[in-house]
Amino acid sequence: MSFSQRLKEIREGFEPAFWVANISELFERLSYYAAFASLARYLHEVLNFPTERAADLTGFFGGLVWFLAIVGGATADRLGFRRALSLAYLILTAAYFLLGSIGSSWISPVRNSLPLGLFVLFILTLPALGVALVKPCVVGTTARASKENVRSIGYSIYYTLVNIGGALGPIVASWVHQNLSVENVFRVAAAIVFLMFFLVLIFFKEPRQSNETQVSSVAETLSNFGKVLTNPKFMLFLLIFTGYWIVYWQEFITLPLYVHDYIDPQANTERMLATGPIVVIALTVVISVLTKRVSAFRAVLLGTLISMIAFAVIAVHPTITAAYVALVIVALGELTQQPRYYDYISRLAPSGQQGTYMGFAFLPLGIGAFVAGRIGGYLLHYFGEVQHRPTRFWWAITAIGMVTTLLLWIYDQVVRPSET
Repeated sequence: MSFSQRLKEIREGFEPAFWVANISELFERLSYYAAFASLARYLHEVLNFPTERAADLTGFFGGLVWFLAIVGGATADRLGFRRALSLAYLILTAAYFLLGSIGSSWISPVRNSLPLGLFVLFILTLPALGVALVKPCVVGTTARASKENVRSIGYSIYYTLVNIGGALGPIVASWVHQNLSVENVFRVAAAIVFLMFFLVLIFFKEPRQSNETQVSSVAETLSNFGKVLTNPKFMLFLLIFTGYWIVYWQEFITLPLYVHDYIDPQANTERMLATGPIVVIALTVVISVLTKRVSAFRAVLLGTLISMIAFAVIAVHPTITAAYVALVIVALGELTQQPRYYDYISRLAPSGQQGTYMGFAFLPLGIGAFVAGRIGGYLLHYFGEVQHRPTRFWWAITAIGMVTTLLLWIYDQVVRPSET
């Protein structure tokens, strides 16, 4: 097939709803990662939370999304994608605006009537509600609004736009933080998702397919959940793989705090966090070609090992350059394992339960973020503020990664789920 024919297929293969949903997803990811890139320092420096508490709350923000995504998918199916997306962007607008306004005088009566930690915890819950609705709507629209011959390209476009948003978010946060204030990072995020509300309201038309199956009942959904939860081999794998995300999420939760407090207080930590997504965008095709002959689990194991050794670079040489190198290595590991991780889980899923298994595939991301905030905050406080040996923090994080890699290797040798 010639390039012009393929281009025609792409041009005619997607309904307008596909482009509206995916463009909105790009800007939703931009807003989310702008907020995530600035959150730890905002909590620590502006709202004066101690290191442990700031890291814990940041981990909560990053983790709750992945737990609510399961509920968000069921809600989107029942509301319809157009209504669910519109509602999601309204929730996100209010959530980011409130997050950036915590220290404002107009909200002080409410803020002063509650413990600050509880008040912030409540506000951090709101963005997760919005994001949990956006993701299943966009992925579902990509499936429904794509013809069969271009559907795989549709998911590639989706993945690319997500990473573009992930790269632009920290860059936008960096500019706003440097030229305005860190509070305005969240207000800019609110303005962006508010524009997405109007984009969806005006241009998004509900995609339909004549052959789509009926939404599962609550009883059927709960039954499938029960089948997954009672599969000990699969749940053990997810539990072990949580260790990967405990280490991975440190780049958003503790790395900005560490760089600011122990390397260079003038460092642009938001811009630094754009490194990973840029590497992913640039090298996705190259890494996929290099690893296409590697089995799914071996790729997961190799990618885990690569990412888990990354932060040792900062322990050996605590500089800004080392932080950038560590982020590049983490991204290379992510590129190696992440696509094959979903491939591996899809092969473990029994017939008829692929959707439920893929939903549970996100569980380690959520648990990992929650635990990463708690562990990372405690260890950074202990090694940095108590022992005054902050580089030991990164050795401790690397040790968690090495144990995770070892446990995955033992799991494959002993359990061998692919053979059952």
